[in-house]
Amino acid sequence: MTLTELYQSRVTQGDLTADPAQSALVAQLSRVADDLAKPLKTGWFAKKPDPIKGLYVWGGVGRGKSMLMDMFVDCLDVSVRRVHFHAFMQDIHAQMHTARQGGVDDALKPVADAVIADVRCLAFDEMQITDITDAMIVGRLFTLLHEGGVVVVTTSNRVPDDLYKDGLNRALFLPFIEQLKQQMVVWEMTEGADYRQNRLAGSDSYFTPLNSASAEAFRAVWSDLTEASQTAPLVLKVQGRDVVLPQFHNSVARAEFGDLCGKPLGPADYLAIAQTCKVLMLENIPTLGRHNFNEAKRFVTLVDALYEARVQLIATAAAKPEMLYLEGEGSFEFERTASRLREMQSDDWRSADQA
Repeated sequence: MTLTELYQSRVTQGDLTADPAQSALVAQLSRVADDLAKPLKTGWFAKKPDPIKGLYVWGGVGRGKSMLMDMFVDCLDVSVRRVHFHAFMQDIHAQMHTARQGGVDDALKPVADAVIADVRCLAFDEMQITDITDAMIVGRLFTLLHEGGVVVVTTSNRVPDDLYKDGLNRALFLPFIEQLKQQMVVWEMTEGADYRQNRLAGSDSYFTPLNSASAEAFRAVWSDLTEASQTAPLVLKVQGRDVVLPQFHNSVARAEFGDLCGKPLGPADYLAIAQTCKVLMLENIPTLGRHNFNEAKRFVTLVDALYEARVQLIATAAAKPEMLYLEGEGSFEFERTASRLREMQSDDWRSADQA
């Protein structure tokens, strides 16, 4: 079944609502799929085929970009790797480190060759460049992959010209942006309904107390937002540390309170989480006070990072926001956090521009 046929069948069955913006993106993805399906000529006199242009899809959150990317991957008959861009770059850095230990002069070349030997298509979620080390290698990496016949398809919330915006030594990164525009079709997904917003609009996002009913309601939201897809951990590298989001899919992360607040994480870690996620689902927030003062301080910092980045928080908690922190040092200061937690539950806050 082609991607167009699969999309139309899901619309016909009522699983999806017909959407002109999504249909237009299906056509763009189908162009890539059709080019990848063409047989490669072999033999002594076979002319090397022209490189296939990839696709860079950018636009607001919740438009269905990642869902259509999943469908695109499912319809391909070639080797493909579907991965979050940040996780891919972390893997590249790890492999380069191993290559350097082997004494090679050019650590990137064997790593790129391994990717070329393994896949014909790389399907990325959420391409963004926030790290100077990524910025310094991504241009040459993409050149090697392109020359090796690997086709890149990626989603992003940013137009290419805004990648690594205000980054250190950004002038050195600008040639990559022009290179990207030449190697890929840049497609803006400007219209259409925000389906993630529609799922959350009018629904609860803060479940209390901690009991089986809250846990079941929380799981139902998770299943809906991830479309019951298989999830995997995402490891963020922050100042040399590993920050682990235990479950991650389509910009939605799920973690326990202890995963993010029970460990010695700081503002930089929470900022990285806020830059990576569009929705954070946090389970089992306990009552707070002098008995877990450090965890409470980290929770305050986490909420501030999510609030400023307009990341939607869905949580299970031992008590309502105003009743979470009732005694001990910091209880007065927590009133602002409680106010923010309450505000983040409103549809008005959710529907505000998150670009």
